[in-house]
Amino acid sequence: MVPEDHPNNQLSRSAWESNAAFWDARMGEGNDWVEMLEWPAVERLLQIQPGERVLDAACGNGLTSRRLANLGAQVTAFDFSPTLIGYAKERSRDYAGRILYRVLDATDGDALLALGGGAYDAALCNMALFDIAEIQPLLEALARLLRAGGRFVFSICHPCFNNTSMALTAEQVDRSGEIITTYAVKVWGYLTPTVQMGAAIIGQPQPQPYFDRPLQVVLGACFQAGFVLDGLEETAFPPDYSANRNPLSWSGKFSDIPPVLVARVRLPR
Repeated sequence: MVPEDHPNNQLSRSAWESNAAFWDARMGEGNDWVEMLEWPAVERLLQIQPGERVLDAACGNGLTSRRLANLGAQVTAFDFSPTLIGYAKERSRDYAGRILYRVLDATDGDALLALGGGAYDAALCNMALFDIAEIQPLLEALARLLRAGGRFVFSICHPCFNNTSMALTAEQVDRSGEIITTYAVKVWGYLTPTVQMGAAIIGQPQPQPYFDRPLQVVLGACFQAGFVLDGLEETAFPPDYSANRNPLSWSGKFSDIPPVLVARVRLPR
């Protein structure tokens, strides 16, 4: 458990409280990242069955909670930002009885266990593990909250290619007399876990801390909690995708480099 006065945890909560209104207004019910890179892989790996009980960890404004409910799940969703939970409830008025929202800190294992041991079929954490100061308490709690054989799906910025120690680059090269532009990712840090301030959406009121962890740390925390990995997808925008903005943003020019990783881990039966 990370103490509630842990400086990184407090810094993260303060940032998300400050950014909640901006984030809800800009994110709403989704964007291209959600529709093309995150949700299709999440839905494939979660394989939700109608009537299943599902946890949505660090749910933000409830974007994924509502999508889970639309698949027939009974959803318990939580976030440590009271303001974001307020937006989630406001956006979920038509989901009475299908989504229960709670203000809970994903680093507080004791509070998470109060949600009910062995009561859930599946859990999701969409694009949020890198916002959590310490992920081990969440994973250890999930190992007790899920039923035997229960699965946990998470999506994250790809640790290898899309962290705070990287840059998107473009270079002109001469190939047999033809000048072409090549697009690449330059990475200068990966193995060492770091905490860096950044902006999830350009223009947000306050930067938030990113907790960059290599795959061995993320998956190692899952394995330590008793999960096994049994599903993995790496997603990128298709070659014909154009966001009509700065060419040095994730677009079809980087279609062979995945900015998002989606994984499924499962408890033994």
